[in-house]
Amino acid sequence: MEMEQMYTYKCTKCGKLHHPRYIVCQNPDCDGREFEKIPLEGKCRLLTWTRVYNLPEGYMCPWLNFGIVEFENGVRATGQIGFDEGIESGMELIATVGIVKEKTILYKETVVAPQHGFIFQKA
Repeated sequence: MEMEQMYTYKCTKCGKLHHPRYIVCQNPDCDGREFEKIPLEGKCRLLTWTRVYNLPEGYMCPWLNFGIVEFENGVRATGQIGFDEGIESGMELIATVGIVKEKTILYKETVVAPQHGFIFQKA
């Protein structure tokens, strides 16, 4: 299966980076509505994290770790932490994109749609 890509969106009017994408630039001094897609990946720093034990139906694991990271360009994003031991705020991570859940859609036939998101690994 082809790997999905995550992006940050650069306002073409003022240059502010956004993730996720907004319709109007979030810079209070700008009203830009056009954005350039820039791949968002690679090195990042873990700002904070949590372990969630009470997962929704469909997750076949006892817990998941989630974190908020800051990329080298200043963009902040959330995602799953792909390991359990030695997690510390401030540590350097590598952001990858992977399937974080499969969504089952029932209509005339069953469709399983992969949901992609960030998975942070040790650098």
